[in-house]
Amino acid sequence: MTYFQFQNPWLLLLLLVIPLLAIHMSKDYFATVHFPSVTALKAIRSSRVDLYSGVPFILRLLALTFLIIALSRPQEGHKSTEILSVGVDIMLALDTSGSMRALDFEEEGKKITRLKVVKGVVSDFIENRPNDRIGMVVFGEHAYTQCPLTLDQGILQSFLSKLEIGMAGDSTAIGSAIGIAVKRLKDLESTSKVIILLTDGRNNAGSLPPIQAAQTAKTFGIKIYTIGVGTRGKAPFLVNSIFGQRYVYQQVDIDENTLKEISEITGGQYFRATDLESLKNIYKRIDEMEKSEVKVIDHSEYKELFHYFLIAGLISLLMEIGLSNTILRRIP
Repeated sequence: MTYFQFQNPWLLLLLLVIPLLAIHMSKDYFATVHFPSVTALKAIRSSRVDLYSGVPFILRLLALTFLIIALSRPQEGHKSTEILSVGVDIMLALDTSGSMRALDFEEEGKKITRLKVVKGVVSDFIENRPNDRIGMVVFGEHAYTQCPLTLDQGILQSFLSKLEIGMAGDSTAIGSAIGIAVKRLKDLESTSKVIILLTDGRNNAGSLPPIQAAQTAKTFGIKIYTIGVGTRGKAPFLVNSIFGQRYVYQQVDIDENTLKEISEITGGQYFRATDLESLKNIYKRIDEMEKSEVKVIDHSEYKELFHYFLIAGLISLLMEIGLSNTILRRIP
């Protein structure tokens, strides 16, 4: 950003004196000449010198004006802002098991699957954290890295959009998901390392117990937020039968005790999302709790402009002296 300023702006008040000085000086400069008669006055022919006789006077006033402006030190400034951010490293662990096809969430009056709701809310969460490195682990019967830690939100959003129910199997390997996320975070020198694990079930696959995985995360200073997603009671599933598609209801089985213990071990927090709004609020709360540190540094550079006005003032003064002593010289 470019701007203009005066280092000594109070000196500009001297410009108010120039009109008064001009009135006072003009009385002496343009003195009245008395003639004994009108006939004698008519005998004097005007010349081009007479027409420009006031030029030295104007040049003197201009010289004063330019010199006052030069003394006030006009400057052209360039201001830039540098933003230094210390982000949070976040691994998103998302359940894509078969139970994520349950239709116990609604959006605009329509039933939608748990996974579709999660993808929309997580997408907004990612968009709101441009200064953080975020990666993604998906899990079902198996767990694997869907996207490594990255600052490139476009790539991360692309991987998120490709999530499908059952892509990692139909079971739920919570411990394995935590283990892979920890592996991605453990050697980083970040000031804040976080795992946000979302599931709608209980650990029934994989070789790593969830509590053991949480203890490992704690060893490396990794905080885990856990989210249990799904309505309380029974949830509807759309199934195909010989009579066409129909809804069947299955009991929601979320191991909340284990999820709570995981978060308590690592210093995180457990949340339960039973509808779209509660899920949005959960990610909003996590977003507020895990803020990136942003430092703003302003840089200002100034370019002095006084010499332009000083030169203009000196030129005006030299011209006034030169003209007053040559072609526009006054007769005493």
